[in-house]
Amino acid sequence: MKSSKFLLLLLWMVMKSRADLPGTWELLVTDAGIASMHTAVTRFNTVVLLDRTHIGPTRKRLRPGHCLTNPKDPLLKHDCYAHSALFDPTTRQIRPLMILTDTWCSSGQFLPDGTLLQTGGDGDGVKKIRRFTPCESTLFCDWEELEDVQLSQGRWYSTNQILPDGSVIIVGGRAAASVEFFPATRHDGGARYLPFLAETEDTQMDNLYPYLHLLPDGHLFVFANNMAVLYDYKNNLVLRKYPKLDGGPRNYPSAGSSVMLALTGDYSVATVVVCGGAQYGAFIEKSIDTPAHGSCGRIEATKPDSVWEMEDMPFGRIMGDMVMLPTGDVLIVNGAQAGTQGFEMASEPCLYPVLYRPDEPAGLRFMTLNPGSVPRMYHSTANLLPDGRILIAGSNPHYFYNFVAQFPTELRIEAFSPEYLLAEKANIRPSILELPETINYGGGFEILVTTELPVVGIVEVNIASAPFATHSFSQGQRMVKLGVSSAVPNGLGAYRISCTAPPDGRVAPPGYYMVFAVNTGVPSVAKWVKLH
Repeated sequence: MKSSKFLLLLLWMVMKSRADLPGTWELLVTDAGIASMHTAVTRFNTVVLLDRTHIGPTRKRLRPGHCLTNPKDPLLKHDCYAHSALFDPTTRQIRPLMILTDTWCSSGQFLPDGTLLQTGGDGDGVKKIRRFTPCESTLFCDWEELEDVQLSQGRWYSTNQILPDGSVIIVGGRAAASVEFFPATRHDGGARYLPFLAETEDTQMDNLYPYLHLLPDGHLFVFANNMAVLYDYKNNLVLRKYPKLDGGPRNYPSAGSSVMLALTGDYSVATVVVCGGAQYGAFIEKSIDTPAHGSCGRIEATKPDSVWEMEDMPFGRIMGDMVMLPTGDVLIVNGAQAGTQGFEMASEPCLYPVLYRPDEPAGLRFMTLNPGSVPRMYHSTANLLPDGRILIAGSNPHYFYNFVAQFPTELRIEAFSPEYLLAEKANIRPSILELPETINYGGGFEILVTTELPVVGIVEVNIASAPFATHSFSQGQRMVKLGVSSAVPNGLGAYRISCTAPPDGRVAPPGYYMVFAVNTGVPSVAKWVKLH
């Protein structure tokens, strides 16, 4: 009865407030066939959806003749179901992909050539390295399992981050207090013990899926549990210990989320934000109704002796996703207001997205947005699309697929449109007409944009990475605001803007980025550029 009353009250609140708050929701797909535990957007504007493999039947079949036979699979010895798929948001078509080894709670990152590197998992996937080389949506591409190389140590619940030289560091995981690299030969091979990861493990772990942010000085900000260090990965040295963050553990299974705010100016300052999390003990006690934290910590990671500045979100939230928007604001979406991460261990879905505006004064940074109607609990994802919308997928808080539970396995895919996509702002929304396909570090280049109304002020040109979103953290997420000149009319109704590319790979690692022109807070549809 108590649960029914809560759901009725929640529904009433949603219906009452929906028309009053910014942002709109759109259902893209009613049945994707799989619940996406890991999601990534490719440079061809397609989206990789990826779940576990040893989960039994999904609702998406593999191509005929491509079934997987595995005598050790606990459910399906002969598996003809897809556990990964490629989604085209434009046509809304979904094509099954074939993954061979278990990707449960694995990690990923795009390489400089646009290939998606995917590492670790459970069981037969714990040391596996996989590769997905994306292609045009009209062509065929699929997963490839690397046979000639594997991880030095099993990685389950680890985090990946691309580095300035284009290699990838793979950090942590269950029973893995170490780091290693891909390709291993670029960093002398093998795993390196990192004591910080062992120090941050408590009785319910809380050091899994550590938050990694590459700072513009080339070092890593590594956050686990409630602690953070400045890590020199080249020499395997901890250069600095930051103050502890109040409010208890913030990583898996007490999951909050984290972003590094947009880099701008001379790129010497990097600020990290960590929000939400479960109360310590909720995971051990399997308490589904313990209230989540609503606190956020913000720290200038590049400033000596910096301390955490604390703020409170409008809602307590676990399993929220923090997504960098083209404007430099942050969308916080998905998750629950009580419980912890884990199968069937959370309640009170948080349907309200929140906008975090970092340039506002403390106390005025959070804005509550229009609520959705689909609970997105454990194993949900959120990713920025090139058109400025946020793709929302996944939610499976059950060990297998369960469509009759209180919070069923979720196969719907949605898109959330921030206020900047309102129809009344279309006349100031820029369009990019010309942009180089490649740009060089420190080099100048020009873009040509057009708008319906005349441009007033500076048009920003901001580049965003395509991260690997999983378990409330977007691995490799990055936003860099470029140095630009004033928009100069070209006499044909368009404007030419001179831009300066990031100075080096510490500010923006090599690879493909979405380029957005932003006119008075309204972003264009992005075009992809290769930075090297």
